[in-house]
Amino acid sequence: MTTGAMTKEERDAFLTDLHVAILAVDETGRGPLAMPVWYLYRDGLIEIGMDGDSLKARLLRAAGRATVTVQTETAPYQYVSVEGPVEVQPAHRDDLEMASRYLGPELGKWYADTNPSTESSVLVVLTPEHWRTFDFGKTLG
Repeated sequence: MTTGAMTKEERDAFLTDLHVAILAVDETGRGPLAMPVWYLYRDGLIEIGMDGDSLKARLLRAAGRATVTVQTETAPYQYVSVEGPVEVQPAHRDDLEMASRYLGPELGKWYADTNPSTESSVLVVLTPEHWRTFDFGKTLG
């Protein structure tokens, strides 16, 4: 029987590719808050920038853990889901790097210049503990 699980190398390559992630974090008294985010996968960690006063940041501080899911949008589908502790770091982040990753150099520069980090900006770092992966292409004939 063929398994669709990704190897560590496949998983790392997949996360390094350009995808929008879904960040999910517990929201007490409700279901999890799940929102699309831009991310970087660097040195085995997931990095996400955001406003430190946002609902996402407040919930991440309270929960101390989160899940990030990244998937393809076309068949054969692939996904990586990772869960673990998060650290919310009050640090200036590199808006140009993230914006250029998702929008290209020209539009990325415009976006970073037009939407600069503020004093309340934070960098959220998720340290992976639990992984779920699947590549449906591996199960084909």
